[in-house]
Amino acid sequence: MDRWQYLGVLVACLVVTFPLEFVGAGVYRRWRLLARVLLPVLVVFTAWDLVAIARGHWTFSAAFTSGLVLPGALPVEEVLFFLVVPVCGLLTFEAVDALARGGGRVG
Repeated sequence: MDRWQYLGVLVACLVVTFPLEFVGAGVYRRWRLLARVLLPVLVVFTAWDLVAIARGHWTFSAAFTSGLVLPGALPVEEVLFFLVVPVCGLLTFEAVDALARGGGRVG
């Protein structure tokens, strides 16, 4: 079970924030906004991780990852992290903004 913890946390983040899409966030329907948020994060932090791994600055525990590894010894969970966390943050921001403007729907 330990090897699925990283993926489990990412799935939990998506499940917890998914209802915000219906409070007024509308993030999943605005793919251009989503791309503008995700692409820089994905590019910069994937490169950062690859450099750090190559230089021996850090590694990822095989005990807590699925074992699916991309080129450069980067676990697939790490790349998913760079997608999931910004999506969850954007959902939260947009939902709070919609509610603050009085346009959100609760219930």
